[in-house]
Amino acid sequence: MKKTVSYILALLFVSLVVAVLPTRGEEGIYDSVIRLHVIAATDSRADQDLKLSVRDEILTAYSEVLASADGVEAAEADVLSLCADIQKTAEAVVRSEGYSYTVKVDYGEEEYPTREYGDYTFPAGHYRSLRITIGEGEGQNWWCVLFPPLCLDIATDAAPSDDALAVGLSPGEQAIITGNDGGGYRVKLKTLELLEGVFSRRGK
Repeated sequence: MKKTVSYILALLFVSLVVAVLPTRGEEGIYDSVIRLHVIAATDSRADQDLKLSVRDEILTAYSEVLASADGVEAAEADVLSLCADIQKTAEAVVRSEGYSYTVKVDYGEEEYPTREYGDYTFPAGHYRSLRITIGEGEGQNWWCVLFPPLCLDIATDAAPSDDALAVGLSPGEQAIITGNDGGGYRVKLKTLELLEGVFSRRGK
């Protein structure tokens, strides 16, 4: 019995190590992507709707500029140059909706969980991030991929495509995000999910 338990624990340990090791190309994704993070003041329905109004206006007002960047460095330069203007735009939306919340716009590194956007999956990790916080930012957030321009379709008629990925990501990075890497990254995510379930049950 003890041997069996030891074997299972060893297997879990090996699986955990394999799961957390970076997949080939995964680390490059963190340096090639800019995320957008909009945080609502509270979880009330009205504040959640306000969050989406701010999001829509930001994407509508700056989609053309943000979609024209030919690489992450150019996109970052555009975002940094627009931060003050983005804050004014967000504040104008808040005021037009009848609220007095403050708005804070930050650009820097931020941790994100694994997220799926249609057919694309972005690994958890630290990304460059444009964060817009409404009020105290105690409500649910909304996030997407600002560069490559995968969330601009919300404000335009253009749907995200593999062409958009090609603007800022290498073929290997694109393969991970689209699931065309032979399934390796999907297996890694499944392994992490299973391990999380095992350890959460053991902790009860």
